[in-house]
Amino acid sequence: MKKYLLILFFFSLFINVRAQLFPVLGGQRVGISTAQFLKIGVGGRASALGDAFVALANDASALYWNPAGLTQFDQNQVFFSHNSWVVDIDHDFLGLVYHLDATNAFGVAITSLRMQDMPVTTEFAPFGTGEYFGFSDIAFAITYSRKMTDQFSFGGTVRYIEETLDKLKMRGVMIDLGTYYWTGLGTTRFAVAVSNFGNQLAPDGKVVLIGKREKSDWQSFSPPTIFRIGFAFEPYQTEEHKITASIQLNHPNDNSENLVTGIEYNWQSIVYLRGGYKFNVDEQDYSLGAGFNVPLSIADFTLDYAFSNFDRLGSSHRFSLLLGL
Repeated sequence: MKKYLLILFFFSLFINVRAQLFPVLGGQRVGISTAQFLKIGVGGRASALGDAFVALANDASALYWNPAGLTQFDQNQVFFSHNSWVVDIDHDFLGLVYHLDATNAFGVAITSLRMQDMPVTTEFAPFGTGEYFGFSDIAFAITYSRKMTDQFSFGGTVRYIEETLDKLKMRGVMIDLGTYYWTGLGTTRFAVAVSNFGNQLAPDGKVVLIGKREKSDWQSFSPPTIFRIGFAFEPYQTEEHKITASIQLNHPNDNSENLVTGIEYNWQSIVYLRGGYKFNVDEQDYSLGAGFNVPLSIADFTLDYAFSNFDRLGSSHRFSLLLGL
């Protein structure tokens, strides 16, 4: 137990020193990136843990969180996540992971965000012109992961995204990179992931403004790149009960740094209870969730649920299904 406390102490010290060396610049960075749907987390398990998941990514949801996590499990898996996001937005994620052999894994994923069409309003028709416009996002990703040793894995993802706002479309290609390392001290592991790294993006298309003026020149923005560093371990573990704790530092390019934590209780790998908390995150704070695993004759079936609280925007509910083949 002492070695776990020592590791946690040094990790907390690192976070504190980094926060002192790199000042909070959230006010200056807010609103400088686009494709915000890429920042919405996937999976009931990860969300219930406060998104503190890069060092726990040991199922197909690693396609989103940390590509190096694909080699942390042996099954071929199918994963689906549905998120009833705020203001009636639906966010879905579908991923498939196939293990080529004991050290190489391959995965594909698709992400979509959509909402109901909205009425077009103008200065002269504040209640609507009778026309409607839509907004939607979609992303396709291919991931490869390799286990270099029993302790160290790495992975990478190439992602194509397309965002549609009425007559405008924005397209781009981004990459994710991740590492996963078992320290050899008990069950402690350490992970680093960089997500959504790429060139600046600008919309394509033309709109007609009032007075029949046309506009086709648009400003470009950076993708929502985020650097995550996480640490996880089991402070208590028996054949019947297991408790897993995780802590993670996030450094987004369009907001201030934040710290997220999560804890999971596992009873016989059947029932899971989870909770998480986000520090220095606007609107969001605590999250709760549960999971249930049923080994079937044809596949392992896991159902996870997460509730995430928002200060003023209400709450969000995530459901995810995991099939291990």
